[in-house]
Amino acid sequence: MKTSTDRILTTHVGSLPRPNDLVALLHLKDRGEAYDQAEFDRCVAQSVDAVVARQVAIGIDLVSDGEMSKISYATYLKDRLNGFDGTATENRAAADLIEFIDYARRLVEQGGTERSLQGPACDGPLSVRDEAPLQKDLANFQAAVAAHGPREGFLTASSPGVVSVFLQNQYYPDDDAYLDALAGILKQEYEAIAASGAVLQLDCPDLAMGRHIVHRKRSNAEFRKVAARHIEVLNAATADIPPEAMRIHLCWGNYQGPHNHDIPVSEILDLVYGARPHAIALEGANPRHEHEWEVFDEHPLPDGKVVIPGVIDSTSNFIEHPKLVAQRIGRYASKVGRERVIAGSDCGFATFAERPAVDPQIAWAKLAALVEGAAIASDELW
Repeated sequence: MKTSTDRILTTHVGSLPRPNDLVALLHLKDRGEAYDQAEFDRCVAQSVDAVVARQVAIGIDLVSDGEMSKISYATYLKDRLNGFDGTATENRAAADLIEFIDYARRLVEQGGTERSLQGPACDGPLSVRDEAPLQKDLANFQAAVAAHGPREGFLTASSPGVVSVFLQNQYYPDDDAYLDALAGILKQEYEAIAASGAVLQLDCPDLAMGRHIVHRKRSNAEFRKVAARHIEVLNAATADIPPEAMRIHLCWGNYQGPHNHDIPVSEILDLVYGARPHAIALEGANPRHEHEWEVFDEHPLPDGKVVIPGVIDSTSNFIEHPKLVAQRIGRYASKVGRERVIAGSDCGFATFAERPAVDPQIAWAKLAALVEGAAIASDELW
């Protein structure tokens, strides 16, 4: 994974707005309706090329494929693996939305959060159904990177833990058995991404968001045991990938909600340090977590790690002033050192394919502000 000794590099969390024609095809596929596979493949390949080109054009250093082929970062696996033909039944509504239920209803109606209770569930043994979608993703991204020459590319993949959050277990005897089965399957995807030359980003909202969704009735101490187990499984699944080829992303839920039940990062960061990936991406721009740059006084960043703080919010249509972006970068640099900070976003700008919270054109303007702010911070820090 690329770092810099003379300026602040820029990146984001992964998902980016998808073109309308691709969104329509993704929904046909997701609903199991008829669609033209050749047209879908063409549209995805074209979209990946365009989104990489646009990232490079505005100055993003570490780019992704925008998750163009995926309906969402967590549930895409139901189309690639056998065993997800069930329907979720457990109520996993977020604690903050339960507390403010009228707002929660409005948020769902507006498309600001997923109607996850009717989502898929694991109802049978897991196995790989189709390797073609992953291979197509790798080929599309390799071609786009070769064509447009970014400093570096990364691809996202769900952690075993976050799959267990979104795709409920109705088959395996307990959570441990389900996590082990997921890790055994996902290990193949992780290694294929790393072997392709892309940095592997492991999406791990389970380590933060999981606290106020699945484990909202547990204490923080009890949740820490769950998080530790998720990290243990993740480390086993990535044991053959060098830490420098990976980054991990923490998330408290990419929705514009109260977030007053979010677990503080200080309660989990020591555990996250035990995960193998070299870089840690975490929220740092939204009003609930912006203050947490101070956590590195309590939990110093270990040698060999870098941090990717969110310095632009992924749920607000405010475009951050570049000077504010630079200030946020400077705070982290003051705690961990300028060469160990990469400027990023809180979360993805299109976590689910339909109706992202941030208008697509505004999302790109926010990323441009990120680049401009990183340049200001670089001038100040160097």
